[in-house]
This record gives sequence, structure tokens and C-alpha cells, in this order.
Amino acid sequence: MNPELRTLVRSGDKHAFGELYDAYHRAVYNHAFRLTGDWSVAEDVMSLTFLEAWRMRERLDPDGDSLRPWLLGIATNVAYNQNRSARRHRDVMARVQARGAPVSPDFADDIAGRIDDAQRIAATRAAWRKLRRHEQEVLSLFVWAGLGYAEVAEALGVPVGTVRSRLSRARTRLHTLTEKYLEPPGGPRKVRDSRDCAARSQQSQQEAYQ
Repeated sequence: MNPELRTLVRSGDKHAFGELYDAYHRAVYNHAFRLTGDWSVAEDVMSLTFLEAWRMRERLDPDGDSLRPWLLGIATNVAYNQNRSARRHRDVMARVQARGAPVSPDFADDIAGRIDDAQRIAATRAAWRKLRRHEQEVLSLFVWAGLGYAEVAEALGVPVGTVRSRLSRARTRLHTLTEKYLEPPGGPRKVRDSRDCAARSQQSQQEAYQ
């Protein structure tokens, strides 16, 4: 990687920006899918992320190493806006459907059939949707994007201590919600060994949006 890439991107060098895209577009794309759960929307988020990065290039901190946290921070905000728009669209379609108009079926969730232990994956996805925005952000960047505490802090523009506390609360809440969605109608299911539950919860978090 060009050690002067940050400086060149800040200056508006188009060749450097092309290098930036080549280096990180896949990471941005995967991160966007984990946040949206839709490959098509992830494509839009990736494109908008690099457009926004170009627009914001002069605000890029001149000091630092990898530009990955900066890009994933932008992608996180773009994905949030896309999800908000998608929710409005679903609300409109639900109202149309309630009036008897035909609505095309949504096959997006068919991909879950390719994943082992579909029940737990489905529960994790349902629990994920119940998390607060800042909980989703810190989990997606730390667990799935593989950023360190300092890099997540850079991406979100918050102190490292805030990242640590948010991550701890988010993990606890996600695990609690996942177990709740796995409860059978007749009452709580038999709890497995705590170490097994913890390992399966961590695996489900990673698999749910791969």
C-alpha cells in the first residue's frame, strides 16, 4: 500500500482514489451487507460510500495508518440511511397490501437455508434487528469487520472507552435476545453448558451476515 495514500486522497488525486477503491471496496461491500442483509442494497451502499468519501476527502485526518476505519465509518452511516429508507418503503408496501393490492414476494431470506443451524441464525438476525443503532455499529465493526478498539473508535468518532462499554452491552443484549427468540412456546428451553452457549452465540453472530 502506498504510504502516501492518505495525503494523496486528501489532495484529490484521482489515481490515489482508484487505489483506495481497489484496496477496500470488498471490505466496504461485505460490511454493508452485514448491516443491511441485502446484496443489492450493499452494492448501493458501497457506491455511495466512495462517493461520500470523495466528497469528504478534505476532512480526512492527515495523520493515521489504514484508511479502512474511515471508510467503514462512512459506510455505517450510509447503510443506516439506506435501512431507514427501506423501512419507509416496507411500511408503504404493507399499507398497499392491506388494501388488497398484489405484492411481489420477497425471496431475500432464502439465503438462510444455506446456513447450518438455521433456527439459531434466524433468532440471531431477529435479535440483531432489535439492537439499538450504536450497538449494531460497534458489533459490526469489531466482530465482523475485524477492527480493533482504536480503529472502531476512529470509525465512529468516539473514545475507546465508549467503544469498550458499548461492545460489552451490545454482546450481552444480543445474546439475551437471541436466547429469548429461541425459547419454545411452552416455556424456556433447557440451557446447555454455558461455554457451549457462549461459543454458539459468537459463531451465530459471525455467520448471520456472512
